[in-house]
Amino acid sequence: MPRWKALPDELDPQIREFTSQLRRLVDRSGLSVASVADRTGYSKTSWERYLNGRLLAPKGAIVALAEVTGTNPVHLTTMWELAERAWSRSEMRHDMTMEAIRISQARAALSELAGPPSGGGGRSRGGGGARTGVAGPAGVSPSVPPQPTATDVRDASGSGNSWGVAHPDAGYPGAYGPGAPAAGGYGPPPAEPSGPGGGGPGRPTGKRRTAMFLVGALGALVVVAAGLYVTETQGDKKEAKPSPSPTVTKEAQLPPGVKCSGKSCAGKDAEVMGCSGDLVTTAGSAVVGATTVEVRYSEVCAAAWGRITQATQGDTVEISSGASRQNDSVDAPGDTVAYTMMVPVASAAEAKACAVLAATGEKGCTD
Repeated sequence: MPRWKALPDELDPQIREFTSQLRRLVDRSGLSVASVADRTGYSKTSWERYLNGRLLAPKGAIVALAEVTGTNPVHLTTMWELAERAWSRSEMRHDMTMEAIRISQARAALSELAGPPSGGGGRSRGGGGARTGVAGPAGVSPSVPPQPTATDVRDASGSGNSWGVAHPDAGYPGAYGPGAPAAGGYGPPPAEPSGPGGGGPGRPTGKRRTAMFLVGALGALVVVAAGLYVTETQGDKKEAKPSPSPTVTKEAQLPPGVKCSGKSCAGKDAEVMGCSGDLVTTAGSAVVGATTVEVRYSEVCAAAWGRITQATQGDTVEISSGASRQNDSVDAPGDTVAYTMMVPVASAAEAKACAVLAATGEKGCTD
């Protein structure tokens, strides 16, 4: 049975080459994965992920492996830098693919909610077909009287009417003449009395012309006011800018590869989130029997976690900071390292790590 599993087919060629090189170094050293974990300070589970192409090893783990296997760290870190760039490109492609899937799902969901368009029965014969979003009874667009010009007002006392529309007697059915549709709410005006001062048959009198002019002016004011309101509303929408989210701004300032900081790191793996390697320090340690317990602290991630080394199966480690607690234990036979998930801290002094030995029940903690 081969020692290593086949690498995933979708793995980038540069990452595949780098992972294969790590496997050759481990094979050449004759060490088991558990021994590599014990000597480098990174857990056996993490090394299994690195050597199977499921996770890119951090730079600190690569430097530690080079020291353990007697390899020149310069050459190995050069290959790691190429693999790290390829890994970032793969993550970007994955993020873009997931974004496209989410957009497609959102569009499909919105289409299902909208439903098929309703059959409105088409236009009415009178030209007053219903339109979506138009105020008025049954969705009918209210008619706005045509606006008079200065020439129309000046000539109102002469031939024609105040709207500049040809007289019905000329054979043209004007907007307010006989046969005009009543969909706009303005039916044909009542017939005016003929005779001296009456303006002739169908011709509006002076009072009628004044009333019609006032109605037209009022309609013009309504249209202008509506236009100003729409323009100001659109201007307000353009000027309104959402306030930036503090979390997003903070994460945007993190170094490349670091994926969390503070509360967003709670309960997450330090290596997976990019908080280990060169970014971590040992803030405190204690020895319990033959086991060493440590507080591992990352200032960039504002988080800490506990680690035990030289441990035996069943030994446990716990990290605490206020009400936040995380723990882990050595489960696999032959494994000697275990570390907890992270807890958010404002400083390294807030974190405390404890170890409990399975064989004796002895417990010890850092200061």
